[in-house]
Formats: sequence, C-alpha cells, structure tokens
Amino acid sequence: MRIGLLTEGGYPYVGGEGGLWCDRLVRGLDRHEFDVYAFSGDEAQEDAGWVPLPPQVSRVHTAPLWTAEDDGVVYGRRARRRFSEHYGELAAVLCAARDLITPGTRPATSEADRFATALRGLAELARDEGGLVAALRSETAVRALERACRTPGAQRAAREARVPDLLSVAAHLERALRPLSLDWYEEDGLGAVDLCHATAGGLTALPGLLAHHFFGIPLLVTEYGVRLRTHYLTRPDASPAVRSLLAAFHGRLAAETYRRAAFVTPGNTHARRWQERCGADREKLRTVYPGMDAAPFAEAGESPGRADPHTLVWVGRVEPAKDLVSLLHAFAEIRKEEPGTRLRIVGSPSDPEGTAYLGHCRALAAQLFPDEADGPHSVGANPVSFEELGGPGLDTPADAYASGAVTVLSSVVEGFPAGLVEAMFCARATVSTDVGAVVEAIGGTGLVVPPRNPRALAEACVSLLRDPERRARLGAAARARALELFTVEQNVSAFRGIYLEIVARTPVRRLLLDGTGDPLPFATPAEAHVPGHWTDPTPRAVPGWAAMDTPVPATETAR
Repeated sequence: MRIGLLTEGGYPYVGGEGGLWCDRLVRGLDRHEFDVYAFSGDEAQEDAGWVPLPPQVSRVHTAPLWTAEDDGVVYGRRARRRFSEHYGELAAVLCAARDLITPGTRPATSEADRFATALRGLAELARDEGGLVAALRSETAVRALERACRTPGAQRAAREARVPDLLSVAAHLERALRPLSLDWYEEDGLGAVDLCHATAGGLTALPGLLAHHFFGIPLLVTEYGVRLRTHYLTRPDASPAVRSLLAAFHGRLAAETYRRAAFVTPGNTHARRWQERCGADREKLRTVYPGMDAAPFAEAGESPGRADPHTLVWVGRVEPAKDLVSLLHAFAEIRKEEPGTRLRIVGSPSDPEGTAYLGHCRALAAQLFPDEADGPHSVGANPVSFEELGGPGLDTPADAYASGAVTVLSSVVEGFPAGLVEAMFCARATVSTDVGAVVEAIGGTGLVVPPRNPRALAEACVSLLRDPERRARLGAAARARALELFTVEQNVSAFRGIYLEIVARTPVRRLLLDGTGDPLPFATPAEAHVPGHWTDPTPRAVPGWAAMDTPVPATETAR
C-alpha cells in the first residue's frame, strides 16, 4: 500500500526529532511505498539536508512552519466574507471553550462540530482561493478575534484580553493554520495515498485531517510524546488570556484529531491516559512501544559481570529536568555508606540552559567533595566525573552502561525513558525516579523511588551495591523484558498489522486495474510474498498430484 508519512521537525532531516524511529519504520516496512510530507523545524535543519532515503520512499514534500512568505492572494468580496465567517466561528469556539483535560470531562459535541466546521471551511477557502497567509495576518482576523472575546458568554480570561494579547494569539493562529494553505491536498498528492500516518499529534496531523476531509483517506496518529501536554508546559509567562485561548485551540485540535483518526497509537500508558482525557476513544487506542536497536548493546548485555561493582552510571542529556542536583546530594549520602563508590555522569547539554546547569552541577560536586581535589572534570581520584560520549573509553552509550554496576535515572520529568531501556538491553540493574513511563518500562526489573528525594535514591543505590546477586537477577530480567517489548522488530511488526487493519476497514475509494483488467487493491499484493509459486501465471505441475483442475483423491490429500 502507499503510506503518506506526516512529520514535523524530524524525518527525513538530519538530526530531526523522531527521525531514527521513522527511518527504521520505513526500512522495516519495505513492502510498502512511502510518500513523506515533512514540516521543517528551522532554517538550520533545512540547510543540514536529509538522511539517505531507502528506495521505498517514492516522494518527499517539504514545507516550513517557522516562516511563511505573503502569498500575494487578494480576496474578493465573497472570499473575504467566507474568511470572516469561518475565522469568526473558530474564534467564538475558542472563547467559549473550557479546559479539555479536566478529569471526567469531554468536549461538547456541538462545540467540537463547530470547531471542525470552521477548520474545514478555512481549508476549503484556501483550496479555492490559493492560500490564507495574507488573510490570517490581516486586521480582519484580529477584529474577528476581538469580537469573539467581547461576546456575552465568553470565558473570563478571553473577556480580559487586551490588544497585545489579541495580536499574540492571532500571530500564533496564523502559524498554526499555515498547513491549510499548502498544495498537498490534490488527487496526485495526499489524495493518492491509501493511509496517512502522522508521527505526532497537533500540527503534524493537520494535513491528515484535511486528507480525510477531502478524500476520505484514513488517518493513523502516533504520539510518543503528547503534543497537547507539551503545549500546556510552555508559555508560562504569557497572560491568562493568551494561555487560555491557545490552550483552547490546541485542545480542540487534539480532540478533533483523535475523533477522526482510525487509530491512535500512544507509546506508553502515560501518554495513553493523556489522550483519553483529551477525548480519544478508548476503542481506537493501541499502545505501541518505541522500537530501539538492541544490537549495539548485545556485547554488554551478554557480559554483565565485567562491570565495576563500585560504579554508578548516569547517561543522558544534561538539563534541569534530569535533576542531577538531587543525584549529587544522593551520592554524597552513598559515599558515607560505601566510601569506595564512584559516579560517572555521561552526557552533554544541548542548549545554553543546559550548559549553565552543567556548570552549576560541576560546582556543586566540587563543594560536596572538597577533599578529593582533582576537580569535577577529572576521571581520576575524584568520585564524580563529568564525561561525554566520544571521550576516552566511551565511544558508544553501551560503553557507558557497561562501565558501571548500577544505572541511575534521577529525572523529575520524563516521557518514555529511552536511556533506561538501553541500560536494560545491557542487563544493568537500575534505580529510577517514578516519573513518566518509567514504571511501565522497567516492569518490576529495577528499583523505583519518588522524585526529588535524595535520601530514597541513596538508600536504593546502596541496597544494590551491597547485593551483587540481586543486581544480577534484576539485570537479567531487565534485558529479557527489553528484548521482548522494546525492539525495532516489535515496533515494525505492530505497525504492519495496524496498517493492514485500517485499510481492511476502509471502503475502496478508487478502483485500480492490472494489465488484464482485474482489480488491483494494492500496488504489491501481500500474497505475492508468500513462499512458493502461488502468483506465478504459468501453471506448474505439483509432484504426486493430478492436473490442477482434476479432483485429488483423498489418499493423495492426506499424504
């Protein structure tokens, strides 16, 4: 079948978020054909280029969400009236909306229908007139938003919106609605695919919603991190009016995406709970764990006894959410109980905030261990070392995990803990904080403590350092669990089945014929890959059988 793969800031760009997972999915499903529709994250990402693409990727369409030039489209009177009507209706729904993730609530059907109708109306206008960029940036849009905020019955935060708030919200909506102006929604574009697979929710899935509206193309949405949750954690300094209106928009968009999707595949139960609270139908949810390559960790996993029994290892991206401060305080307690223990912190920051945080952690380590004066940069006598992958003896993550007896995760915020799964592949016992999908990932094969609790973290680490047999049992169980649930093969197999299930439930929209005039439901029929000669047009004699049109005696059949 032909899959329209929808991405944002990821595949096929080099270093894009989620790009490795997409590449493994596409290469694993080499019997299907893929058209990639990608939003770029920024100019630097576009300049970096693409990863090498396999032959099953037939076409790539790209568009930037970070910028949009004025399309020069000038609306006539009728088009202006259509825009004002649909945009005004969209704004009215946002001003009347309530928090879509309040426990036990669901978006009202009438409001959801109004939002969907307004969104589709804007998409149809863009398709008919050639774009929405100029209209979304116009004074008409701001005034429509202002009227909606001043309407009796609008929520309090909307009524209190001032001119700067309205301009900020209008600018955000202009960016969010840029996908409506693309030329992807044609018969030879998204109309030619059998299935749209959005690799994230939010704006990534918006082209899939429009393909479903214009052509009836089924939509599959995969969320390894719930975009709506991410949105709620951003813009903390914005005014209440801005936060309220933008939360309403993204909440409505998420609910509409879940409503129209054939299936939604969260990457863990933590994400699944968010989706249900945002309106996703439980019957449509299929949990599919991220697929990770176990091969690079095989050597470490098969030889766990070579680790230093007195070393703790932390591996990851250095940032405040990882709470290395608590880890360092916990390690100070560990040293009181087990003086010979070392801590290796392996990772690097990815932004200025992370760089500043790393400097703070190094200074704290020097303060906590002043008598061991090699400094926090050292791997020598100082019990804490700050290192990076690629340094001496740390060519790969597997080298880092293999160097210690216990892997520690100290985060206060976490989605799916990929680093923890890597440690499980290496058969390492783990001590983790109870955040995100940690408990679901380890499934009883490691120790879990409350976040921001250095004493509990220290006690758990000491208990494992003093019990090598328990470490070995937990490590072996962790590796077995990871190989069963979190491999690339498991992930690809799950999506292969979901693709076929969706298409099997979807009515045929267009009938394709082969060279002899017979129906051709797929470009490459699945049965063409069954071992044997089942698809060979030339009849072949089967040893011991009569001609193919001659009844076979019961004795021959049994034999």
